[in-house]
Amino acid sequence: MASRGDGMTTAGDAEQARDHPGERDGFERLWTPHRLVYLEGDKKVPQGAVGTECPFCRVGLTDDDEQSLVVHRGRAAFVVLNLYPYNPGHLMVCPFRHVADYTDLRAEEVVEVAELTRTAMSVIRSVSNPHGFNIGINQGAVAGAGIAAHLHQHLVPRWGGDANFLPIVARTKALPELLSQTRSKLAEAWPTG
Repeated sequence: MASRGDGMTTAGDAEQARDHPGERDGFERLWTPHRLVYLEGDKKVPQGAVGTECPFCRVGLTDDDEQSLVVHRGRAAFVVLNLYPYNPGHLMVCPFRHVADYTDLRAEEVVEVAELTRTAMSVIRSVSNPHGFNIGINQGAVAGAGIAAHLHQHLVPRWGGDANFLPIVARTKALPELLSQTRSKLAEAWPTG
């Protein structure tokens, strides 16, 4: 396997199972060590993080929606763009209250998270006409939650043919506009009242 000299492998470096000890399973391995940043990097939020230690609490406490990429604030929850989007318009709906588990949400929080998700779908459809959505909560670190201490629901717009190997092979994500531009479009299209 070729190395770039910084510990990262070069694009297209797939390893054959036959190159490793153990039982041969016939699968090729496409190693993506750059993804370890999300699992164990210095940006990982401590499990008990609250207030300014928790990025979602920080966003909830700030009043600079443009800087923090907040699209809309409700009474119990808010809508914010993902800093590391899978696709343009990748939003998260977060309760203001620092709570980790969906079952710990209060009834009014559950209702508002659902209502904000519905509204976000309508807004994204009006702005960028996606073909569908992935909507979900990664409940707990083992389920893939990068910030498990503060519940957040992902809403990812999808278009036919939007998935490719560019992020894995070339360590590059192609996004057609800056996050600030996406945020402005969505915030302007958000219904008032």
